[in-house]
Amino acid sequence: MRHPVLLSALLLLPAAASAQALPPGAWAITSTAVELVIPGAPGFILRMMRGKSKTERKCLPPEQASSGVAALFVPKPEARCTVERAQFAGGRIDHVMTCPQKKGAPMRIVRAGSYGATGFTARMTMTGETDKGAMRIVADQVAARTGPVCKR
Repeated sequence: MRHPVLLSALLLLPAAASAQALPPGAWAITSTAVELVIPGAPGFILRMMRGKSKTERKCLPPEQASSGVAALFVPKPEARCTVERAQFAGGRIDHVMTCPQKKGAPMRIVRAGSYGATGFTARMTMTGETDKGAMRIVADQVAARTGPVCKR
């Protein structure tokens, strides 16, 4: 009779291990443009944007931080994105979502990378269609905690 209980406990271990909590507080996700294919955009603008970074700030209260790195991947409600896949296990990230555009088919955002207790690094590839053709943006992302208290 002990074996079913032990087996149940062992089956729960990987799930608990993959939900490694992050410290609550202020976080920054910095995205650096690696590749930009935007039909109709002037080449010099695309060259200027390559290598540039943009930082998104997030606040993780304790109840969100306890769910682990997945909390940093929750899309903003106003974006109306749909998460297709969100797998965070063994230090690896596999995240896919689609986000609607004002016109045309949704944008598809794929992230793959690694994570730990101090944040994550990932490669994000965003693809979609513009009026002038297929668009592709590739960015390297790094997330790090910037402080124990969120600034409002």
